[in-house]
Amino acid sequence: MIVSEQDCPDTPAPHAAANDPEVSIVMPCLNEAATLAACIGKARRSLEAMGIEGEVVVADNGSSDGSQGIAILAGARLVAVARKGYGSALRGGIAAARGTYVIMGDADDSYDFSNLKPFVDKLRSGCELVMGNRFSGGIRPGAMPALHRYLGNPVLTALGKLFFHSPCGDFHCGLRGFDRRAIARLDLRTMGMEYASEMVVKATLHGLRIGEVPTTLSPDGRDRPPHLRTWRDGWRHLRFLLLYSPRWLFLYPGIALMVLGLGMGDWLLTGPVRIGRATLDIDTLMYAGAAVLIGFQAVTFSLFTVVFATAEGLLPDNPRVSRWLGPLTLEAGVCVGMALIVVGLVISLAAVRFWGRRSFGNLDPGTVVRMVVPAVTTLTLGFQILLSSFFLGILQLRRR
Repeated sequence: MIVSEQDCPDTPAPHAAANDPEVSIVMPCLNEAATLAACIGKARRSLEAMGIEGEVVVADNGSSDGSQGIAILAGARLVAVARKGYGSALRGGIAAARGTYVIMGDADDSYDFSNLKPFVDKLRSGCELVMGNRFSGGIRPGAMPALHRYLGNPVLTALGKLFFHSPCGDFHCGLRGFDRRAIARLDLRTMGMEYASEMVVKATLHGLRIGEVPTTLSPDGRDRPPHLRTWRDGWRHLRFLLLYSPRWLFLYPGIALMVLGLGMGDWLLTGPVRIGRATLDIDTLMYAGAAVLIGFQAVTFSLFTVVFATAEGLLPDNPRVSRWLGPLTLEAGVCVGMALIVVGLVISLAAVRFWGRRSFGNLDPGTVVRMVVPAVTTLTLGFQILLSSFFLGILQLRRR
């Protein structure tokens, strides 16, 4: 049976029909003629061995090598997905799936579709997302490039654990199972390779029950290069992790810059500081002022990102963030901003008065800059807070 993408809504209908299968195995496909039949055969035999009523869904993304006919002859249900991209193919296949549980995996014969029982057992026990772990199950020689095995996957997995407290030990394993309705509630939106990352990140942020089982990875059986592009797709995954973690992208670096700038500025206000042969003076003081301003801008970006992403449903509501944002009202920001502007003006007037005492002539830069830099920094910070408060107020406007 062939189903077009237009017949597949983004959000699957609730599993209600009594004759619907328990498990749907979804395989994204783009020119996988060499391996597709073997993958479908292994998946169907695995379902039969478990005595499960299931289906195999092939989400074809515009193959030109006859994969569509192979899928139908092998007993799979074919879904035609016109929009290009790994994530698009999976979205179309998952939307067309009828099973209570979905197990997804690439159709290149690298994943072990013949041993799906651990995934099904975990799902039946209450897990809403079950990840395969290739590092605990075994990676056969030639199955994964050394750059992916020892750098790419470990680094991205470590960042996932750091940024989101994910329990997954193999963040990018393509063989995974999940409760179809639970994943539908996550409103996954990406279309490319980062779809796999989005699923794990959102499942973690929304508090889904996540399990993990060992799985083996074999060399793929294709007679062509893989679709994966190491640096391009690695960057897309990293970019996604950063964009979904305003704390690590904006907040923590911003706070660090502000603390560094304030500490260095306070150290240099009274005069030059010697460190070995080097002398830190007013030039370093100016950089310290810039660090404070850049750091504050990064902190405000983190606030803007959280408010916008929560309002748009990209991030779940976080009670701790809500309590933190509570006191940050427009009125409070205006008051703090105006106070800093007044302080900056007072320091500026003091600098002008100091200049006037010297008949508005040439001044010693080492003296006057130590007054001007704090004045300019405080004035700029005040205006930043003032304008940022109004922008934050716009983001927080209630929608009817």
